[in-house]
Amino acid sequence: MSNLKIKNYDLTSLIIVISLIIIGLINIYSVSYSDSNSIENFFTKQLVFVLFSFAICSVLILLDINFYFKYASIIYISMVLLLILLLFIGKEVNGAKSWFNFLGFSLQPSELMKPVTALAIAKYLSNVHSDIKNYKIQFYSFIIILVPIVLILLQPDPGTALIFFSFYLVLHIVGLPSIYLNIFMFISILFIATIIIGMKIMLMITGIIFSIIFLYSIYKKNKKSKLIYISVFAVFNILISTFIYENLFEQRHRDRIGVVLGLEKDLAGIGYNANQSKLAFNSGGLFGQGFLKGTQTKGDFIPEQHSDYIFATIGEEWGFFGSLFVISLFIVLLMRMTERTIKQTSIFYKIFSYSVIAIIFFHFAINISMVIGLFPTVGIPLPYISYGGSSLLSFMILFTGYLKIDSQKKSKW
Repeated sequence: MSNLKIKNYDLTSLIIVISLIIIGLINIYSVSYSDSNSIENFFTKQLVFVLFSFAICSVLILLDINFYFKYASIIYISMVLLLILLLFIGKEVNGAKSWFNFLGFSLQPSELMKPVTALAIAKYLSNVHSDIKNYKIQFYSFIIILVPIVLILLQPDPGTALIFFSFYLVLHIVGLPSIYLNIFMFISILFIATIIIGMKIMLMITGIIFSIIFLYSIYKKNKKSKLIYISVFAVFNILISTFIYENLFEQRHRDRIGVVLGLEKDLAGIGYNANQSKLAFNSGGLFGQGFLKGTQTKGDFIPEQHSDYIFATIGEEWGFFGSLFVISLFIVLLMRMTERTIKQTSIFYKIFSYSVIAIIFFHFAINISMVIGLFPTVGIPLPYISYGGSSLLSFMILFTGYLKIDSQKKSKW
């Protein structure tokens, strides 16, 4: 056990996180205040989740930092086995077998896998002789991240799996060659273009470009032109993108992507959530309709408005300035955590803290984009605000890890 010295901790960030949790509780209450005051009430359950999360994190922050470093691998392997077990005995909700259900409460292991993966990747890369520029180190780092992604996709839960790609951004920050980020961007652009234009037209365009490059390379007597390999890689990815989109994505995912990309318009079906969310923001105006007075919220027009779409409730009842205040809190939190992480000298501390920042940022950016209709609905909660015990516990564990690590240095922001 370590000594708890309050002055060594980032109290400003802690206050911001507590403020976000309180904002979440207020708006969850607004969504569910007309329900009975039973344990099934969203607000009551979320309050229990908050108290439980604080209790768990109070214990975690007392443990010596070496405990996490020593047992990181064991914790990671245990969680992987739990994800495998989930595929066989998990409870299916909304088409995904992502939950263990007991005593009236549900646990989503994929949420807890986020801080565990952050711990594992930090432990591996902080070992002696672990150079991220070494191909072998890169390979095993990718495996640590890919294993939970694959297991979560098998549930299937593509939204949660998407968050794990934030770890690749962390690897890039700590020295991973930029070629990987460039390849990722290239693949993403090809994937979107293939969906919009279609496989046949994309192959035709690529074929024309490939022919021009091939003839030019012959003319220049340069048969090893890198552009030729890029063209072949492009064709391969167009075919793979088509296969993934048509065979691995469920129809509901394809429909949501189609609505966001403007390929189809369905305000009453797949596009209903985003459309109702926009109406809520329009209804809120600059200053909002007031606490408990949102017509969209009270009419229960927005599905999942207590969880994934809770930002729409904030927009309607607190207006533009209320929404801007919440966004500002997240921005200040992320900036402060980043400033303090930059000063870390330990690679273990630095990678874990960057992972916390990246995960919070991905959740924040995707959720806000999803609610305002710029991103497909993929079930990504808003950190510390959305309803959900597993999600809140995961974010609290991540932040507790950051607090513990940050307290190990004396420098101030």
